[in-house]
Order: sequence, then structure tokens, then C-alpha cells
Amino acid sequence: MNASDTQSAVILVTGGTGLVGQALRAIAIESGAQVVTPSAREGEKAFVHLPAVTAGLDPRFSARPTEKWVFLSSRDGDLRDPAQTKRLFETYSPTHVIHLAAFVGGLFANMAYKSDFLRDNLLMNDNVLEGARLAGVEKVVSCLSTCVFPDKTAYPIDESMIHNGPPHESNFGYAYAKRLIDVQNKAYFDQYGIRYTAVIPTNIYGPHDNFNLASSHVIPGLLHRCLLAKQAGEPLTVSGSGSPLRQFIYSRDLARLIVWTLHEYPEIEPIILSVDEKDEVSIRDLAASVAKAMDYEGNFQMDPSKADGQHKKTASNAKLRKYLPDYEFTPLDQGTSSTRARLDGRS
Repeated sequence: MNASDTQSAVILVTGGTGLVGQALRAIAIESGAQVVTPSAREGEKAFVHLPAVTAGLDPRFSARPTEKWVFLSSRDGDLRDPAQTKRLFETYSPTHVIHLAAFVGGLFANMAYKSDFLRDNLLMNDNVLEGARLAGVEKVVSCLSTCVFPDKTAYPIDESMIHNGPPHESNFGYAYAKRLIDVQNKAYFDQYGIRYTAVIPTNIYGPHDNFNLASSHVIPGLLHRCLLAKQAGEPLTVSGSGSPLRQFIYSRDLARLIVWTLHEYPEIEPIILSVDEKDEVSIRDLAASVAKAMDYEGNFQMDPSKADGQHKKTASNAKLRKYLPDYEFTPLDQGTSSTRARLDGRS
């Protein structure tokens, strides 16, 4: 997408008020783009158009001042319903879509509600992609997950390995629904010549995360548990053995790279957006980083009675580094501290 393509570009962001959507919204605002949030939360403006903050902005990872960004939430329409999805496309007439909306949850939610994770995500994904096709949308960037990769595989995983075997049993409903986005993108290109693509981030965390202990992912869950342990003067209990290995990407980094994907990434094949392999950490070491971010000086203990999930998902970002060899990711300690600040504001 070159400069001339963005003169009247309208970027519709589904799931636009969630963790990654909020990071994208911040980038769009600081870049000087028009920002519309139809169902703005309390304290947010439904329409924002400010002068660009030019100092320190890298144009590769910034919105264009001529663009209009629309951030949708579930309050604006049910993407599982084709009629409601069609209405959203008719209302905003997007030229480009970033599809973040999904029915998501942590390990234990994925294990308990496999059918719900499969069906709800299949419906949303198909309605958004087909709605975009029928509306003449030029490009869609959908967000997948490393859980789409086979459970039994060689490491590090890369983009060519998505369909090489079944995903891990613990989240196969969500994983299969996400895999089919890649299949649908390829089918659309073969039949219609449409260039839709997808990104595959590793574990995402950051401000605006879900800190609900029943449904949160690992970093916000650990931060919340650490806060409660600190307040109660008790040890921090970490679910599982602590041995699984994970790569974590800060939400603001992911948002910058999604903007780059929208504007510059030329392929239909998906691209892994991840920190380098050397930045992979164990859950035990992550707990230590969280304790540091929370200024927690007590003890923490593992609870091996809780499931670990997949032991490792080491992802190669070789394709990303081919395009962006110089990108600097936010260090984990810095990212957890910034996320902690958001939790402090809620507690």
C-alpha cells in the first residue's frame, strides 16, 4: 500500500477495544489519523483527530495522517451474525480491515469450552472475510496465534508448518478455527485474486489486558495473583510446574508490526510476529520477572497439580527479520512494568 493508496483509506478494526486494538488506537492517534470509536468507553472520545506526534515516529510503524481508523467492539455488532456484519461494512465502507475479534481465553477456558471456541470463531472469521470480499475491501490482515501449529513438530516452528499435524488437544477448537483463516485467504487469492493475509503473534501482553483470574492469559494472571499475594502477605502460587517455555510480545510492538503488515507486507502467506528465539523464557523465570515488576519480595511456589499445556512453542521470526532486521522489541521487564501500571489503576 503506497502513499497514493491511503488518501481515502478507511481501516476497520474488529475487536478494536481489546488489548491489541487499544495499542493500535494509540498508534493511530499519535500518527495524526482520524480515529473513530463508535462504542467508546467511559473517559474515551468517540472521535479523535489530533496533530501527529512527529518526534520519534518511524513511518514504517505509523498510521498515515490521511487515514481514517474505525475501532469496533462487540457492542457495535455481533460478528457471528452475517446480517449484522454486513451492516457494519455498509456503515463504514472500509478499504482495509484488521481482524482482531475473537472468542479468546486462557488454557483452562480453552479446555472447558472447545466447541464454543470452534464455532464462535469460525462464524466470526467467515463473516468478516466474506463481508470484506463482498464490500471490495483491498486488504485484510487477520490475527492468528501460535496455537495453530501442530503439537508434535520440530522446533523452531515457522510459517510453512501450520498444517503439518493436529494442534495441541488443550486448544484444538480455537486452533482449528484460526487455521482456517489461512486456508480461506489462499482460496480467495486462487479464486478472486484477493490479497488477504494473516499475522501469527506469540503470547501477547500489555496495558488493557484481561486481568480476570478465571480467564486471563499468563502475564496478566500472574500480575493479578502477585498483587493479591502482596496485599495478603502470602506466597505467590504459580499454576503448573514452571517448566514450559514461551515467547512474549508486548502489545505496542505487535501493533506497530501489524501497521507495517497492513502497509508494506506483500505476501498472502502468514508471517510470525515474535521476539527472537533467545528471548524465550520459562514460566518460572517469567514469575520472577513479574515479582520484580510488582516489587514483590515474598516467596513464590509452583502448583504442579495444575496443567502445563504445551511444553514449548518456540517460533522462528526469520521471515520477519528478513524484512525488518533492525526492529527492537520491548524488553520483558519493561513491558511487565508498563502492564503493572495498568493493573495498579484498576485495583
